[in-house]
Amino acid sequence: MIAVGMSGGVDSSVTALLLKRQGLDVCGVFMNNWEEKDESGVCTSARDWDDVRRVCDLLDIPSYSVNFAREYRERVFSYFLDEYRRMRTPNPDVLCNREIKFGVFLDFCRGLGADGVATGHFARLDKSGDKPLLLRAADENKDQTYFLHEVGWRQLALAHFPVGGMTKAQIRDQARRANIPVSEKKDSTGVCFIGERDFKPFLMKYMPAQPGDMVDESGRVVGRHDGLMFYTLGQRRGLGVGGGGNGGRWFVVEKDVANNRLVLSQGDESRLYASVSYADRLTWISGEAPAEDGEPFPCQIRLRHRQPLQDAVVTIDNGVMRMDFAQPQRAVTPGQYAVVYQGQVCLGGGEVK
Repeated sequence: MIAVGMSGGVDSSVTALLLKRQGLDVCGVFMNNWEEKDESGVCTSARDWDDVRRVCDLLDIPSYSVNFAREYRERVFSYFLDEYRRMRTPNPDVLCNREIKFGVFLDFCRGLGADGVATGHFARLDKSGDKPLLLRAADENKDQTYFLHEVGWRQLALAHFPVGGMTKAQIRDQARRANIPVSEKKDSTGVCFIGERDFKPFLMKYMPAQPGDMVDESGRVVGRHDGLMFYTLGQRRGLGVGGGGNGGRWFVVEKDVANNRLVLSQGDESRLYASVSYADRLTWISGEAPAEDGEPFPCQIRLRHRQPLQDAVVTIDNGVMRMDFAQPQRAVTPGQYAVVYQGQVCLGGGEVK
């Protein structure tokens, strides 16, 4: 049996459809990872669970719901808050895949008797060798290997990504032809537990804001910020500073934590660019680094989801990865992930220092 992690969206619904058409024994499992009502007082997960049941009924497969809200808060959300307290910019979706979808969820499904799990991720797997390889999706604009780079090969050996070779248009077309009731459902956006809500009010519920001055690089006060945690390196929008200075557009160049000041600059963005960056907390899908310590390794790197792959040479030394880029990179942000590729293969990566 293959257990499909179903969200109520079209990608995971078509995942279940394709596996069923292959003649496999399939069940749908809905994960409730976040318990909170929306502005109308309705729990959004309840709506999604209804959609999952409708799809499973249509496909004539059993459906289950499991609550991982406690595990999510302990393993993902607590990390998210800790990183923001350190004035870093985390990406909790990476940890969610490692700890929840291919952690406690995989264990739960194995307990149900499943031989493996399937999800609607845009990624592909090559299982022809001793260890599976994680490959970029056919639809490069939708590729999600960036979020999967901390999932180990043992977990990937039990995984299936049926839609990884398809485009979004092809997935919706399959859903329409099969009369899947969520064929036109809007894609979810944003961090999973925040969704499309305003980020600042959400974060303020968990972390008290400490407003302070916005200053230019000479130290002149040019405005006020709502709290350093709400801003990221290179940010241009939402600063609330207009005109003045040299007339150029303002952007963030530094968080002065000691003085609770947000440092802005105008016009020339050269300070934001770096040809060399570092990452630690390294994780490799195969369980082994791609090169020996001190041995340069040509590769490609993605510093954020959907960024085009960047040519680089990586050198690992004592758990720290040095990245020498062929082209300078803008706003390499501490807390984000540097994910390493060799052609189609995603090798792993680490957290930007």
